[in-house]
Amino acid sequence: MGDRVLIVDDDPAICKLLVKVMAANDLEAVVAGSGEQAMVLLEQESFDAILLDINMDGLDGFDVLKRLRGKGIDTPVMIVSGRSEDFDSLYGLSLGADDYVTKPFRPLVLGAKVAALIRRTKNRAAPAVSSCGPFSWDSGAMRFFKGEEELNLSGRERSLLLLFLRHPNQVFTKDMIYESVWGDAGPVDNDTIMVYINRLRSKVETDRQNPKHILTVRGLGYRFVP
Repeated sequence: MGDRVLIVDDDPAICKLLVKVMAANDLEAVVAGSGEQAMVLLEQESFDAILLDINMDGLDGFDVLKRLRGKGIDTPVMIVSGRSEDFDSLYGLSLGADDYVTKPFRPLVLGAKVAALIRRTKNRAAPAVSSCGPFSWDSGAMRFFKGEEELNLSGRERSLLLLFLRHPNQVFTKDMIYESVWGDAGPVDNDTIMVYINRLRSKVETDRQNPKHILTVRGLGYRFVP
């Protein structure tokens, strides 16, 4: 077998079909029957592509996508869903999906699409180390630096800083931060966001009381200036 594909779907029949399609394309398939199981696997193992259903009990496909992108996991994602509305496909792509395929699908075409997605991703693989102003990060090891100094960050702080570094000068509302970093579109916990903003400022700012990088935009949220 060659590259590894994670199949995330709670329908055993669909999973069985997708496993066969992957095998026919010399791809090793691993199945997660729920969004929760998928997140556990993604934090423990590496994959070359993810086939992701939307409609699942508990953590649905959109939630999985938000969480894995919030954690800096860049594995290419193809949503394979029975939902065919334009809104669903556009929303999935806006969250970081690389492709959107509706059910029922043609197995031969889907297999070719997955193989092509993996091939394209490997061909355009970005350098492991990226930079933004004085900050840099190793996307493979999830290590962050300011100049030559490595920043000692918690997992949530890494996700928050990564969000800022990837979108410099963009204003993020508290809703947007909570949804991207915590993967929760429910009621925003303002106190939690403020605690993590202050913690991150204490590690990236020369003077936390007079921040130069993580700025408060009154009435809106926060903006990162590299």
